[in-house]
Amino acid sequence: MQQLTPVPTPESSKSQANGRIHKEQRKRATAKQSRTMLIQFAVSAVILTTLVALLTVVLDPLQFYHKSFYPAIYSNEERYQNPGLAKNYDYDTIIIGTSMTENFLPSVVNKALDGNTLKLSVRGSTADEHHAIAKIALKTGKVKTVLWGLDYFSLKLDSKEEGDNPSYLYDDIWWNDYKYWLNYSVYQNLFIEAILRPLRGLEPRQLEDLYNWNNIVTFGADQVVEDYKTSRQSEAYFGLNEEPIASIKKVFNEQILELVKQYPDVEFNFYYPPYSILRQKVWKDTNNTRYLNQLEMKEWMFEQFDQLPNVNVYDFQEESEWTYNLDLYKDLSHHNQDVNSWIAEAVGREDAKYKVTQGNVEQFTLQMEKQLTNIAVTSKNQVVNLEFSLREGDQTTPLTFTTFSLAEGEQDILVPVKEMTAAIGAEMVWNQGDKSMTFKRGDQDVVLRVGSKVAETSNGSKEIAFAPQIIKGTTMVPLASVAELLSFEAKIEHPSEHIVRITLLPV
Repeated sequence: MQQLTPVPTPESSKSQANGRIHKEQRKRATAKQSRTMLIQFAVSAVILTTLVALLTVVLDPLQFYHKSFYPAIYSNEERYQNPGLAKNYDYDTIIIGTSMTENFLPSVVNKALDGNTLKLSVRGSTADEHHAIAKIALKTGKVKTVLWGLDYFSLKLDSKEEGDNPSYLYDDIWWNDYKYWLNYSVYQNLFIEAILRPLRGLEPRQLEDLYNWNNIVTFGADQVVEDYKTSRQSEAYFGLNEEPIASIKKVFNEQILELVKQYPDVEFNFYYPPYSILRQKVWKDTNNTRYLNQLEMKEWMFEQFDQLPNVNVYDFQEESEWTYNLDLYKDLSHHNQDVNSWIAEAVGREDAKYKVTQGNVEQFTLQMEKQLTNIAVTSKNQVVNLEFSLREGDQTTPLTFTTFSLAEGEQDILVPVKEMTAAIGAEMVWNQGDKSMTFKRGDQDVVLRVGSKVAETSNGSKEIAFAPQIIKGTTMVPLASVAELLSFEAKIEHPSEHIVRITLLPV
């Protein structure tokens, strides 16, 4: 049976039309309500953001706009903290540099340089960062004196470490400061940490010890020597990517020299920091390009500075009383607070021992080269220079060996057997079968074997203190012991704490 379709009545059509109208009205009402909520949310967000920004400007945790009106809380994040200090604090002397400058005590620098010092160090920093913070301070017109630690590696911008660099705090564009206004970490890193410090038994940070790490690390020869051994392996390939010296000079000119020229009324005291002598030794052995570049740069930078009457240059890298004393260091480079104080005092009295002049600039390089000749580390982790010589009558001839090793107790020196034989005018025949050496000098015949302390001589068997060894493929023999078997007197002296001298005298 066919189903009939209902015929719409006027009442039902009117009801459907009203339903559509009500649906449209509800839809428009919902859209209007959504727009209103979005506007309210946006306005609230703007108001909240504005309030947060205003709160940051008023409280100014980093003291970027003004000194704090409450007891100051200092951040240890130097790249963030330094701009505000440079803009708003009172000073006439600033400290610029890497972590090598962090252990300066402003009170010591005040006394040494007769000033009011603000430390603006930045660990792991490069010359462009030094330029940026120094420029902020210099633009205030307050600076009379600058103490600037000049590390060679800070001129290597291609080797710059990746990290957070708040460049917006260093420019003159106020509207990009929103990155500071809305940065919750400034509260987290300052206020929360300030609350936690007493709970950890720590004193609030003060300007005197801000950034100073002298009392929170361990210094000592043992760890420096361990670092030395490790670095000789780990830095073996660094020289493959060493920047050309032309690019280093370009960085110096753009980031340092030009800035100095802009402030002729400010006295700049640049100094080359005293790394441990083992730092220099690792560079010389594993990355000779860098070692030679830094020596060349020291002389070249002085030549540029010497044309400016407001610049003094000091070189502390050859001060063996410091650089050989490994107990002053926490690693190959970083020294303790005492060394920073000695540097400040030396600069303050313009010590001629360290001040670079046209007359002595080359002597610092020669002295470094001399110090790295025949350098060795004793079993007690002391650094010494070995001096070898042959004295015949009134004539003394220096002896050189391509490699050497201190015997146990430093009572003899192991040197390559062929080089020793030539040095004393003897002959030697090597027997590969039993790894023996037969020496002949005049009427003396001596036979030694690798690993044996027993020597066979023309007058019978004799025991020596140290056995010959094969070290990295080279046969090494105890110089003094073998020389005495061949009619030499071996005189071992310690003329200073850092020198071991062996003199061979024919009997």
